Amino acid sequence: MGVTKEDVEAAITSALSPSHLVVTDTSGGCGASYEIEVVSEKFEGKRLLERHRMVNTALSPHMAEIHAVSIKKALAPAQASPAPAPAPAGARRR
Repeated sequence: MGVTKEDVEAAITSALSPSHLVVTDTSGGCGASYEIEVVSEKFEGKRLLERHRMVNTALSPHMAEIHAVSIKKALAPAQASPAPAPAPAGARRR
């Protein structure tokens, strides 16, 4: 049996204490390929490459059985918050 989605979620949760985590098995159920979106305070002040390394380190016990990992998002909470919408052109401020 390969690595399960729950195994991946548990490994990332244990290492990074994410406020948001989405793990998608893209292998058709065999556990060989995953897409990951993660938001963690532990990413604060880290560059993208460092964040990806942190995710890969969290998954290192399972990497021998995983064929591919695609980290779609690895964000600090401030980066994950939506930016305020700009005022429409011609709108008056009060």
